[in-house]
Amino acid sequence: MPSSGPDPAGAAPVEIGLGLGSNIGDKPANIRRALDLLEARKTVEIVAISSIYRTAPWGYLDQDAFANACALARTRLSPAALLAEAKAIEAEMGREKTIRWGPRLIDIDILFYGDLPLAEPDLILPHKELFNRAFVLVPLAEIAPELRVGGRLVREAAAELNDGSVRKWEPE
Repeated sequence: MPSSGPDPAGAAPVEIGLGLGSNIGDKPANIRRALDLLEARKTVEIVAISSIYRTAPWGYLDQDAFANACALARTRLSPAALLAEAKAIEAEMGREKTIRWGPRLIDIDILFYGDLPLAEPDLILPHKELFNRAFVLVPLAEIAPELRVGGRLVREAAAELNDGSVRKWEPE
């Protein structure tokens, strides 16, 4: 099981990918606030942020459209500690438990943690649905088209899944 605390002093930061989504309230502002909180709490150092995309709901379809974005960052936290921080920020922002894949004020997913494969009850890395979700792959490909995750090139995976329904956010 991964350590729940930061890596030992002096350990090099790990490159990570984050996926963020919101479909309640000011969706783009929720994503920006989550990213600000991640940095303010010294959870991560953001390296790149994608555009925000408008996407149809996935899984549970009877809900409002989502705003989605991805970020590349560095962290010194262990995977478990990073997950705990992401969940704490979701709670701090007011996320409430609903149905699986249901409406949410904010969702922060860890997409990958360096090259580390991990299969824990609460965290699977790379994210187990990464290559099934155009709403994650398209923004990730925008900021890291040559990135390989689990041996797959993100740009190619995004092109395979993108049916044109993942579009850059424009105010309504």
